[in-house]
Amino acid sequence: MAAKKYVIGADLGGTTCKLGVFTSDGELLEKWEIKTDRRDNGAYILPNIAEGIGKKLDEMKIKKDDCLGVGIGVPGAVLPGGVVNRCVNLGWDVVPIEAELSKLCGMKVRAANDANIAALGEYWKGGGEGFDSIVMVTLGTGIGGGIVIGGKLLVGQNGAAGEIGHIVVNPEEKIACGCGNHGCIEQYASATGIARAAREELAASEENSVLRNDKGNITAKDVFDAAKAGDGLALRVSKRVLSMLGHTLSVVANTVNPEAFLIGGGVSKAGKFILDGVRETFERDAFHAVRNTQIVLAKLGNDAGIYGAAYLAIED
Repeated sequence: MAAKKYVIGADLGGTTCKLGVFTSDGELLEKWEIKTDRRDNGAYILPNIAEGIGKKLDEMKIKKDDCLGVGIGVPGAVLPGGVVNRCVNLGWDVVPIEAELSKLCGMKVRAANDANIAALGEYWKGGGEGFDSIVMVTLGTGIGGGIVIGGKLLVGQNGAAGEIGHIVVNPEEKIACGCGNHGCIEQYASATGIARAAREELAASEENSVLRNDKGNITAKDVFDAAKAGDGLALRVSKRVLSMLGHTLSVVANTVNPEAFLIGGGVSKAGKFILDGVRETFERDAFHAVRNTQIVLAKLGNDAGIYGAAYLAIED
């Protein structure tokens, strides 16, 4: 019997679902997106995905019998057995996503949290390629995380492993995080948090800074660009938030002891500036046995999710 040759990866978000058809050795043959239809509590989402996959396979003249299956990342916790336990962004409550999508598309389906899937993709074909164990940290509007050990996702009892963004670094914080706690690292080192920190610093002094020219519309990119150019206020903000992130990673390293941390997400486009800022405090605070943990940039960008989803189906 001939080996199955193809696999489908899906990365489901609140606005779009990214999809890709891969060979079983990880070559991306084609990728596309479909709109996420959240009407009627997301009742149309899985049928639309199944239809989109079917049409694409027909277009590419690929038989379902030649596919290993479908992997899918979702913006929420996935319990053992492939059951999604609430996805607010999709309107879902409890959905047996693996069973339902498998029935709709006629193939085996594996599901996992989207941040975990991104980590798996980077481990397989991105910045983590060649490492046995990695922790992925995604710096965007929030902070996501994923842990891969020996090629397997560490998901935890409730599917919540890797929630690095909600490690509390400042219990005295007065403003609540989106999760309800106070002082999570997401409140400081995410794109949202970095911009907030800069606005607070500007309000607290009359110090000259190029950031004052943005009239309140400050982004994390603005802050890091200004810091790279030598702006004193931006440098101070950058050093503080990256130091907090470095300390957070030292805590994770002391617990997980991965070979490498991968920094991804939109904020990571600041590149070496971020790595250097994080590494300084990491090496200061980490246990001596883990101080040589590598801290590198992710490589796959927005495609990490579909790569990871494909890998999930292949490795099942």
